Amino acid sequence: MRTVVFDLDGTLADTSGDLIAAANVCFAEMGAPDLLDPVADAGVALRGGRAMLTLGLGRLGRAEDSAEIDRHYPLLLEAYADAIAVHTTLYPGAMAAVERLSADGYSVAICTNKPERLARLLMQRLGVLDAFAALTGADTLAVRKPDPEHLRETVRRAGGDPVRSLLVGDTATDRDTARAAGVPSVLVGFGPNGGSVADLAPEAVIGHYDELRDVVTRLIG
Repeated sequence: MRTVVFDLDGTLADTSGDLIAAANVCFAEMGAPDLLDPVADAGVALRGGRAMLTLGLGRLGRAEDSAEIDRHYPLLLEAYADAIAVHTTLYPGAMAAVERLSADGYSVAICTNKPERLARLLMQRLGVLDAFAALTGADTLAVRKPDPEHLRETVRRAGGDPVRSLLVGDTATDRDTARAAGVPSVLVGFGPNGGSVADLAPEAVIGHYDELRDVVTRLIG
């Protein structure tokens, strides 16, 4: 079966606001509340919790304090889980595109470097988890993106054939994962990192989810 696999953060949903809020819980404990800005730092937020902690500690002159990052990372995850869908929104047309692909016979799945528990919790809170045949996270397997086995196993769990798949994402990690797996990547041009994704030379860039079905047809039939 042909399979379309989606990244989550920055691809299906703008999760940056809730991620920034969770990171700021950690910085408040350090005496520096609201250190990260939900707009200006959105791109860093979509690179994950450790990236946000590194950025904030750098602003405090402690960029090399890896022990502080390790100490606060569990607190960040706890704060994020407690308020995971306060500011998060699905990108316009995302679920309509997913539903159309499913109706046309494609299997659809999520492959994210977010911990699986948090990814499932978020999709449940957004009411869309059941739209996907499979979901794998950073800790589902012994490997994670950009290792191609993360993508391939996601496809298998969705009932698909890894060689007849593609990955929709928003970063170099997604592009590299698809390339290592020998399948096409489609990057979205509407997230915080959207202005630079064309420079990554994916097989396609979309400016809105309305464009996805035609791109998928062209790339994997």
